[in-house]
Amino acid sequence: MTSEARVIDVPGGPRFEVAPHHCFACGTLNQHGLGLVLHVEPERAWTEFVLDRRFEGWEGIAHGGILCTVLDEVMAWSLASADNWGVTARMSVSFRKPASLDTPLRAEGWVTRTRRRLVETAARVIDLATGEELATAGGTYLAADETRKAELRRRYGFGGPVEAGSPDSVDRARPA
Repeated sequence: MTSEARVIDVPGGPRFEVAPHHCFACGTLNQHGLGLVLHVEPERAWTEFVLDRRFEGWEGIAHGGILCTVLDEVMAWSLASADNWGVTARMSVSFRKPASLDTPLRAEGWVTRTRRRLVETAARVIDLATGEELATAGGTYLAADETRKAELRRRYGFGGPVEAGSPDSVDRARPA
């Protein structure tokens, strides 16, 4: 685990740093967590990952709760490009096929609708080798009010812009 800040670049949008934190899904300080590296685009987020045996459910298969965690994370981060912060109010998941351990996976989340402080999202997990869709999700997030958003920005160290090409910059462009 690393105590270094992660830089997230939103193509056509803001670029910001996220201070080290203990989030089970994306935190860099949680030695038992997933350590996901999130890529944020306008109203979208994605991550690529491999689950090892510590996240096993049935033999050789990823635990469904871990997949739910990853789906929740990409849906929540899909709000970030608009500097929106929200907590999960509701989430539903459909498992289509088992996700094998030690297999490269990709999770994608996106905003589908925004109504005042409610943001609706969708997500999926795919097997990168086969392109098969393994799980899908829908979520509703309750957006934080301005006071809470300011508090969360401070807590997670959302800083100002980071210069492209600086030692702190990280290319987060979507792979071809």
